[in-house]
Amino acid sequence: MLAVIRLIILGVFVIVAGVFGSLFCLLRPFHRDNTRLFAHIFGSMHKVLGVELEIRVPQAVKDGGPFVYVANHQNSWDIFTLSRSLLTGTVTVGKKSLKWVPFFGQLYWLSGNILIDRKNSSKAHGTIGKTIDALKNKNLSIWLFPEGTRNYGRGLLPFKTGAFHSAIGAQVPLVPVCMSTTHQQIKLNRWHNGKVIIEMLPPVTTEGVTRERVRELISSVYQQMEAEIVKLDTEVQLAWEKKHGTKSLR
Repeated sequence: MLAVIRLIILGVFVIVAGVFGSLFCLLRPFHRDNTRLFAHIFGSMHKVLGVELEIRVPQAVKDGGPFVYVANHQNSWDIFTLSRSLLTGTVTVGKKSLKWVPFFGQLYWLSGNILIDRKNSSKAHGTIGKTIDALKNKNLSIWLFPEGTRNYGRGLLPFKTGAFHSAIGAQVPLVPVCMSTTHQQIKLNRWHNGKVIIEMLPPVTTEGVTRERVRELISSVYQQMEAEIVKLDTEVQLAWEKKHGTKSLR
């Protein structure tokens, strides 16, 4: 019963937020702070999921920018958890088909996010060009999921190169964004679903890095994120055991 109530609340929320958010964005379409504003509104719904959210942002990230943020993409709950961590002047990159999702898609587009056609590989360079333009000429930060899809508890998937080529092309730092594993943690019929930790790592410079070294850069960032996610998972598990005296978080 609790699961049904939660799903109804979230469904109504998406419709209401999509309609009124789109109307708001029509007053200031593609504004640089639209995405952060509505990402935080969606992120506030983590409470409905029974999740305690902790977000850690280094001072160097708070004070700096623009950046290319690279985050691990886990499941559909990311929209109610990970979205809460977006900072001012940040837009995301999503597939073009999102534009046609009722209510949410129109808000996503009008918020100023960058839409790409994943089915057309010939447009990949054009997408990188768009992100570089946003970074250099519009002073926007870009948020991407380098795995390219949700990992659904399979661990960190191999990274695609687009985010890293964008950072190198604009010569801006990368910020790895790590979130503790939520797969099998968020159970809709359980009142309390523990803590989720989102931690941004210190910026990784791309100054002087050439495209020929992109694989080396990807490997370094991947290893940092993989190790940090393991630490976060351990911290979340220990916190659950301390509070509930049980190991059955997942």
